[in-house]
Amino acid sequence: MKRSLKMSVVAGDALTIKGDVLVLKYAQNFYGLDKIVYSLLSQKGTIPVLPDVDDDVIIETRGALGVDNIQFVGVKPLRQFNYSGIRDFARRSLVSLARKAPTARHIVFTIHGPGYGLDETEAFESEVAGIVEAVTSGAFPVAIESITFIEYAQGRADRLTKSLKKLFPMGELPIDGYSSISELTAESQDTLRTVGYASAGKPHVFVAMPFAAEMDDIYHYGIQGAANAAGLLCERADLSVFTGDVMEWVKARIASAKLVIADLSSANPNVYLEVGYAWGCRVPTVLLVKEANDLKFDVKVQRCIEYKSIKQLEESLRIELTGLTQAIPQLRA
Repeated sequence: MKRSLKMSVVAGDALTIKGDVLVLKYAQNFYGLDKIVYSLLSQKGTIPVLPDVDDDVIIETRGALGVDNIQFVGVKPLRQFNYSGIRDFARRSLVSLARKAPTARHIVFTIHGPGYGLDETEAFESEVAGIVEAVTSGAFPVAIESITFIEYAQGRADRLTKSLKKLFPMGELPIDGYSSISELTAESQDTLRTVGYASAGKPHVFVAMPFAAEMDDIYHYGIQGAANAAGLLCERADLSVFTGDVMEWVKARIASAKLVIADLSSANPNVYLEVGYAWGCRVPTVLLVKEANDLKFDVKVQRCIEYKSIKQLEESLRIELTGLTQAIPQLRA
């Protein structure tokens, strides 16, 4: 009888979801959920020995969480945990579980990348591709039946559900060795073979904008969609997750970007700083603003896309980026 691996994205709490194993990265420091889980395990009398890069550990939760076991997978520090690292993380997780937890049937992964700035779709597809790579090579728990990607934000869970359905219309991956992806569309097969590995060579835009809850929909539905439609990866920095010199990371991503998109609404000083740095690096910029009165300093004489709604922004930016990708060779992958 032909077996299939069911995959889904669920909005919920990683601390309470039921499953055999919850897989977490350990980026040589704590960044949120991993710290909470470590604390809960410690309260149960288990002090996990956290893994080095390229290593992993599996710990019984003893009722501290909804899952039976936690797998910490050691990865590079967060600033170096890129798309290829995400793909390798997911692959290594299943390869290790094949040896250490072969009876695991339901494995839970969290989402990596968009919380610290990477393109949401590219990062998620890299994670999925790592899982597929392990399955096609036969390195996965023999009892596996399902994988759930748990995400606390409903909006992101909905967007990634669409991405997963595009790759797997039936929500399942046949467990059939190298033939596992042969029934998928040619586009899905190509994505799963290359995403993560080829991501570094794709042009990316850096988005400079205020980090406020009311700006999230503007980013996800007004900017990110238009950038992705133009064939560009869309990245922004969530400064709250970094330790140390945050601006060094921001400057590096701006300097390597093919384009900077800056929302100048509310005249946020950090955004102006990032625009100035982009100009100093001679990186082309696209300026956005909700109210023209928000514009300050020399940008008043610069061309700026003014928008009143997210839909209007997405349409205007899509047209702008389509024109730019035709005019600027560097924006074409």
